[in-house]
Amino acid sequence: MTTLVNGEIGETATRPATTRGQGDWVVVAGQESRDLWLSGRGPLLLFAFSVLLSVFTYLAATNRAINFLEQREAVDQTLQIAIAVGVLVTLLVSADAISGERERGTLESLLLAPVSRRAIVIGKLVAALTLWFAAFVVSVPYVWVLGHGVSIVRTALLLGLGVGTLLAVGLAAFGLLISALCSSNKVSLAISFFLLLAFFAPSQLPGGLPKGWFGDVLGKISPVGSGLHYSTAVLVHGHGWTRDLVYLISPLVLAVLASAALLILSERIVRLTAGGER
Repeated sequence: MTTLVNGEIGETATRPATTRGQGDWVVVAGQESRDLWLSGRGPLLLFAFSVLLSVFTYLAATNRAINFLEQREAVDQTLQIAIAVGVLVTLLVSADAISGERERGTLESLLLAPVSRRAIVIGKLVAALTLWFAAFVVSVPYVWVLGHGVSIVRTALLLGLGVGTLLAVGLAAFGLLISALCSSNKVSLAISFFLLLAFFAPSQLPGGLPKGWFGDVLGKISPVGSGLHYSTAVLVHGHGWTRDLVYLISPLVLAVLASAALLILSERIVRLTAGGER
């Protein structure tokens, strides 16, 4: 729930016209972040994330059924789970950001605040990304536990931060677009969830990706799958950082296009009725 009519944003009404709107997204981001974390949603999602990561790390470290994996592979698998689940919760939070406020009846007060709709979507995007960065911080000790013996902790964490942030930005922006266009919050969440599954599915096909050019293209067009493939190539196969950069094209394209579309369309799609009247 966001109430910005009074308080900090209300002060922008007295600013000169030439400066109004500059930095308003920071105020929106601060308010949205406080709402996310003080309402309990953020801590609850982060707790569930830490439980899942704890279980997998314990199994990777002690279970004989998983110990056949080399230590590098165990680190890579843990990092992949951290990235996949971290961007999932970020996507779900962003998918609730606008359609959820419509259903709760709190979007009107936000739209009446003296801030642009572009500032609103930027603020909501930044607030959603705080969940990803919190998830990354939580994943640090788990990666350290599994990777300190083979001296790949630093590499794994840099990969996780880079690839994960790229995916989180793209999926959070996409989630906000879906949230703004959907009149039902349930529909927005469902579409966003299945969208992530569609992005992730190619890398999880039985037997791996098909051989030949089709499998190669399929692996590169899936943002999540290609991003995780890049981290595996560096961590497990020992490839140089620049050798497989082609696999980061898809996540980069998603982040750029989704963010650009969100900023360009924000004045039209952030409304009290999805695709309808203001």
